[in-house]
Amino acid sequence: MFIAIRSPAVLALTLCLGLCAGGPASAAHTVSDDSGRQVTVRDPPLRIVSLTPGAAEMLFAAGAGGQLIATVEYSDEPPAARRVLRIGDVAAVDMERLVALRPDVVVAWPAGGNPAQREKIARLNIPVYEQQVVRLADIPLSVRRLGALAGTAAAAERAAHDIEARLAALKRTYGAGGAGRAPSVLLQVWNRPIYTVGGRHLMSDALEICGARNVFADLPEAGPLVDTEAVIARDPDIIIAAAPPGEGAAWLADWKRFATLTAVRSRRLVVFEDQALSRLGPSVIDATEALCRSLARVGDGGVRRSD
Repeated sequence: MFIAIRSPAVLALTLCLGLCAGGPASAAHTVSDDSGRQVTVRDPPLRIVSLTPGAAEMLFAAGAGGQLIATVEYSDEPPAARRVLRIGDVAAVDMERLVALRPDVVVAWPAGGNPAQREKIARLNIPVYEQQVVRLADIPLSVRRLGALAGTAAAAERAAHDIEARLAALKRTYGAGGAGRAPSVLLQVWNRPIYTVGGRHLMSDALEICGARNVFADLPEAGPLVDTEAVIARDPDIIIAAAPPGEGAAWLADWKRFATLTAVRSRRLVVFEDQALSRLGPSVIDATEALCRSLARVGDGGVRRSD
C-alpha cells in the first residue's frame, strides 16, 4: 500500500523515526545522564544538538564541541560555540530544522526550557540526555558524564580535574573556615521587583565558596521574589547588585534610601555585572573567582582578602 506524503515536515518526521537515533544497525552504548536516567545512543562520534547555552559550553569543555551540530541563542562560551548553527532559543526550537539535522542525541535542561518540545523529541525516537548542575561541585561530574556520552572521556577528565582544582583553590583562599562568622549577603539579580536566589542555586553556592552566606538561602525557589520589608528584616551585611552591565549602580542607589540597613551604614554595597555568574557551565568558575575578589575587597567578617 502506497501512502502519499505531501508535507516535507511530515516526511522528515517520518524518516526520523527510523534514522535519527542511528537506525537498528548502528552499534550503541548506554550512559547515565545528570538526572540518573539511562540514555542509549549509537557509538561516537555523535551528531549532538544542545537546547541550552550551558549545555553547549559543557560539551566543549568535555571535548565534544566538534560533535555539536546545532544549539540555541546565547550559546557564546567558549568563543568557538558562536560558530555553531542556531535553531531557536531556550523557550523553543524549530522542530523541522532539528529533525532535518538527524541528531543522534539532544542535550536538554530538565528544570527549564520547553517540556512539551522535549516530550515531542523523545516521541520521535531521538534520545534526550538531561544535563543539569545544581552546585559548583556538580560541574566536573557533569563534564565527565558528557565525556562518556561523546566518547571524549580523556579530554573530559582533564577539564574536570582542572575545575576541581580551581574550586579547591578558591575555598582555600576565600572560604570562611575558622576565620569567624560568614557575612550575610543579599545577591540581587533583578530590580523592581526585587529578585534574589534561593539556597539551591549556583550563585548561592558561589557565595558559600567565597566565604559568605546567602541571606535568603532558606528559600527553596531558585529565583524567589522578595520585598523590601523582607530584606530589612534579614538585614544583610553586604548587598551585591548582580545586574546587567551599566545597571548595578542604580540598583544600589535604591538601597541607600534605607539608612538603617547594615550594608548601607557600613557602605558594603557591591556592583557585580559579570553575567557569567548566571551561566550553567565552566565559565561560572571564572565569575565566582571575580565575585570572591569583590567580596574580599569589602573586607568584612569571615571574608578574607586574597594575597
